[in-house]
Amino acid sequence: MERRHLRYWTAISLLAAFAAVVTARYAKLALEGPSPASVRPPEVVRGSILDRNGRPLAVDTNLYNIAIWRPELDKDLWIEDAGELERVLGLEAGSVRKVVEASRTDFLYAVKRIPASRAQEVQELKRRRGLSGFLVEKVHGRLYPERTLASHVVGFVGDEHYGLAGVEARYQNELSPRVDPGEPGNIVYGNQVILTLDADAQFHLERIARKALQDNGAESVMLLAQRASTGEILAYVSLPDFDPNDFLAYPETAWSDRPALYAFEPGSVFKVFSMAGIMELGAIDERSTFVCDGAYERVVSPEETIRIRCLGNHGRVSVKEILEYSCNDGAGQASDTVAALDFYDILREFGFGMRTGLPLPGESPGSLRDPKTWSLRSKPTIAMGQELLVTAAQMTAAAGAIANGGILMKPRLVSRVLAPDGSTVSEEPAQPVRRVLSPENARKILAAMEAAAGEAGTGRRAAISGVRLAVKTGTAQMIDTGTGRYSDKDFIASCVGIFPADEPEIVLYLAIVKPRGESTFGGRIAAPVIREAAESLITLYGLARGSTPTLSHTGRIVLTKPVPVEIGETMPDLTGTPKRLLLPLLAREDLEVSVQGDGYVVSQEPPPGTPVSPGTKIRLVLE
Repeated sequence: MERRHLRYWTAISLLAAFAAVVTARYAKLALEGPSPASVRPPEVVRGSILDRNGRPLAVDTNLYNIAIWRPELDKDLWIEDAGELERVLGLEAGSVRKVVEASRTDFLYAVKRIPASRAQEVQELKRRRGLSGFLVEKVHGRLYPERTLASHVVGFVGDEHYGLAGVEARYQNELSPRVDPGEPGNIVYGNQVILTLDADAQFHLERIARKALQDNGAESVMLLAQRASTGEILAYVSLPDFDPNDFLAYPETAWSDRPALYAFEPGSVFKVFSMAGIMELGAIDERSTFVCDGAYERVVSPEETIRIRCLGNHGRVSVKEILEYSCNDGAGQASDTVAALDFYDILREFGFGMRTGLPLPGESPGSLRDPKTWSLRSKPTIAMGQELLVTAAQMTAAAGAIANGGILMKPRLVSRVLAPDGSTVSEEPAQPVRRVLSPENARKILAAMEAAAGEAGTGRRAAISGVRLAVKTGTAQMIDTGTGRYSDKDFIASCVGIFPADEPEIVLYLAIVKPRGESTFGGRIAAPVIREAAESLITLYGLARGSTPTLSHTGRIVLTKPVPVEIGETMPDLTGTPKRLLLPLLAREDLEVSVQGDGYVVSQEPPPGTPVSPGTKIRLVLE
């Protein structure tokens, strides 16, 4: 009996202790409130990405997932339900069934990130059929209303709403601020990022570049437009492109941000910078001349002679003719006037061999090798645009230095970041990097480039009536990765354009990669594209043409004081007269005046010139 009593009281004691622990824990929870883990964290609404004029390129919106909870699926009807869901959502027949049968988990998704309109159709289907086990889940999603427009700049986000490319990735912390998951709250809004891009300019240049891509059967096309004085990028085109609303439907090659990542040999366009650099070093000036006999030759030893073929036999050439005719021989001879290290240093001043600082992930620095590794043919070859790698972003920025009087500007894609209330969080002002050329040398190079757009120049197909355009074309052979030698079929046709040449405002750079059309020469297929792009921007921004009538005046405008209307012996023409000047007529006792409407006179009775006598009825209609 004593042992039974011992076991009994032991059990009672243990139960009492357990109850005390539970009671104490309950009391603690009641006093302290819910644990941090049970507090719902704030909801983060990602900030928008806008163009320079406030047009939204990326916004947060409500999207919906269609989820499936397997334990609740109707065993007899779920396959039929899945078919109806596929029909409503426009999915491939049998796709939802395959997802269910292939998954080993009880919770899975039939489709993700559908818009509200489609989700409402699913809700209506649930009301009609029940759709047991099919759930509509509301989530925050990213919407790109302009679809493919500027897709490489804007970028995209992943399933976790985290930026994976473009500005979405680079400005992740600004667009989607970090919050303490243990801190209670409702909604936290991210900042807005304002781009320098002009959606209208982007649209026009994308259309032009897309046509060039198709007409030439090219692998890709890059086209950039930049303001010379500020470094603001107005348009940034990389084709092929993609729709960030459904980026997984595109091959990864379409995601590639070519203007910032793709490094290539620039070809003869580079002569602009090599000649400008040699002039800045003081080795040559606009009066210096060289004799082109069809090829650059340099005797290294009795057994070896370096020989680089020219496009023609140009005779005596200056810097102007070197750029006008794209003379290899003249460019090579000009490079012989400077030391390798000095030549390297001045090209570095233009930004070659280093990143431009674009706010995009993974920008390439290109490649400009140390002079210690150069061969005896490297200097003339680099002067012609080979033996170095550049990006389209570098070429545009460097051309901007020539257009901007010799000052290299940092390229800008983002102008400012705004808080949800519209206040400024940060700004990206115009940022001069360094002076590369004297204003005088920059002007001389522009004049030489303008000659290239003349009748005898390689860039004549870029010429625009009434607009002074400075251009330089290029055709670069590409390396065959299989043989390590230059390919006889793969080329990059390119062209740079600066306009107006006398007061530069816009810089354009175009590269057509691996054209497969009738021609591969930059002068034939790239120059016309630059002309079309320039004409589009001239129209968009209202830039003056030489044939456009202009009016000059002192700037002093004299405004006369409006005089109230008076009616004498005949009826005047009151069309366009504002109502306030008609009010004195209502005080006339000798006339019957009625005024209908507001604004300005659009009709009158009697008509102008009618004799007026006492008692005349006058009716005026205003809009």
